[in-house]
Amino acid sequence: MASLEFWLSTLDMKEWLWLPVNPEQLSVKSSHSYEDVKVTQLGEYTIIGEAELKVYSFSSFFPRDYHPGYCEYEDLMNPWKTVELIEGWMAARRPIRLSITGTEIKKQVTIRSFQYSERAGSPGDVYYELELKQYEEVQFRQIEKNESGSAVVAEGNTRPDSRIPPKAYVVILGDTLWKIAQRTLGKGDRWNEIYSLNQLTIGKNPNSIYPGQKLVIPS
Repeated sequence: MASLEFWLSTLDMKEWLWLPVNPEQLSVKSSHSYEDVKVTQLGEYTIIGEAELKVYSFSSFFPRDYHPGYCEYEDLMNPWKTVELIEGWMAARRPIRLSITGTEIKKQVTIRSFQYSERAGSPGDVYYELELKQYEEVQFRQIEKNESGSAVVAEGNTRPDSRIPPKAYVVILGDTLWKIAQRTLGKGDRWNEIYSLNQLTIGKNPNSIYPGQKLVIPS
């Protein structure tokens, strides 16, 4: 089995997909905005703008049948059911989460394009190309006026979370790994770190946790 695992999931972890066949290549596009300005008698100058959101793209296929040579796990979802799952996420018009174990990629993303097809010689397999774009939530800050009448950003209670996460956690009714990560680590998108540490305990399905189960929490 490869060391990398590609995961797509809703933010609340109610729906998830572990890609059954790892893509051969992951492309990451990182860029800045630029503006070229022509100044009389001085020539042309380039103004470098802010960094743009990253774009992640890869291609692979959803196999109809398990093959130990390239499949990550045996309990495969029907390829066309997998297509329906991804198209459902697109139709919901909400961000999802891309997590790749062994890397720093644990990002909220939007699905920008999803192309798929069957090929001659591989009946039942669905080949696809997926393009995802990094998603950042818009945070609004309250504007107030100071004594001189100037507009200033109101100070909020945004102190860093100084809580020390526990080394172990006992699952309670209604828990998911996303909820546990949010409660213990302050970030739900770190659920995959908990799963990686407890994969032998949890098994192949990260949703198969039960009350009373003891999980190790990363530091």
